[in-house]
Amino acid sequence: MRHTISVLVENKFGALTRVAGLFSGRGYNIHSLNVAPTHDPTLSRMTIVTNGDEATIEQIVKQLNKLIDVLKVEDFGADEAHIDRELALIRIQTTPSTRTEAMQVSQIFRAKIVDVQMDTLTMEVTGQESKIEKFIELMKHFTILEITRTGRIAMSRD
Repeated sequence: MRHTISVLVENKFGALTRVAGLFSGRGYNIHSLNVAPTHDPTLSRMTIVTNGDEATIEQIVKQLNKLIDVLKVEDFGADEAHIDRELALIRIQTTPSTRTEAMQVSQIFRAKIVDVQMDTLTMEVTGQESKIEKFIELMKHFTILEITRTGRIAMSRD
């Protein structure tokens, strides 16, 4: 089962290396990893998406809590009230005859057109992972030239 784990760490050199080392050293897979500073410049939040059963996730959380620089660990399991989003940039090949259709599909998904060239469109879409996946599936009708995704970010509702 896929879990989203939020880790609040001190914004210090080596914090990311220690967290990544914990996962690789124990053979845990990271599906996505996002790291950015918080409103406090001395702290960063890591959002890690990984797979595992309840016992594995419990072990990961315990080991994360033991790491230097880790201040707080939250597992956003199925029962945890949280908000999660992802951002994707998608560049597709278009022609004058397909550009309008691509723009209409992007409007349905509330995607923003962020760059227009003679033969390409670049769109930004945000939302839950399932929305991003569906948008990408529809964009395959056109020729996808490049995709960049942030991975999931999440925060608790309280």
